[in-house]
Amino acid sequence: MQIEHFIQTVAIAAIPILFAITLHEAAHGYVARHFGDMTAYQQGRISLNPLRHIDPVGTILLPLLTMLLGGILFGWAKPVPVNFGALRHPKKDMLWVALAGPASNLAMAVGWVLLYKLAWSNPGNYFAEPLLEMAGIGIKINAVLMVLNMLPLPPLDGGRIAISLLPHRQAYQLSRIEPYGMFILIFLAVTPVLGLILSPLVGLVYRLFSALFGI
Repeated sequence: MQIEHFIQTVAIAAIPILFAITLHEAAHGYVARHFGDMTAYQQGRISLNPLRHIDPVGTILLPLLTMLLGGILFGWAKPVPVNFGALRHPKKDMLWVALAGPASNLAMAVGWVLLYKLAWSNPGNYFAEPLLEMAGIGIKINAVLMVLNMLPLPPLDGGRIAISLLPHRQAYQLSRIEPYGMFILIFLAVTPVLGLILSPLVGLVYRLFSALFGI
């Protein structure tokens, strides 16, 4: 990738990537507050300000590397602190706190789809081409984050959802994986395995958007 084109791509991608990653975390904090845990609120993490959520590696370095080297575009922000013991009904409410992140990515993906359609319908507009590229990146990053976080691996949201839904014994056994979950995810990410898992699922999301919105 030529350096000029890479810089242009980074400038266009910055907004959708920052919002995809940071709003995901803010959504967790907002729903946790709704169900009784004030931890994220007290630490100022229920905010639309990306600076409160940026992780230098997950929010900046990793997305830059994946754009430069190719492959699945993804990243992460600083996790919003959630004290599940402070929730009014910890096991049941954990489901909604965990689901809030992927749900926010779904909502943002739909928003980018609508912006993509708007830009596509106005091809003569000066801003149409950069908007198409920005919306395409917005759809991609949100689809990937939604699918990635729904994998049933603690501490990913899908793992927390599974813990909430499983009977207590099985939920406890799954929760014991959490200290090793990020190491497992990093191992999958540096091998072709994560791409093999995510690609067909992300493709399914794209086909669904195509069927619903005609893109």
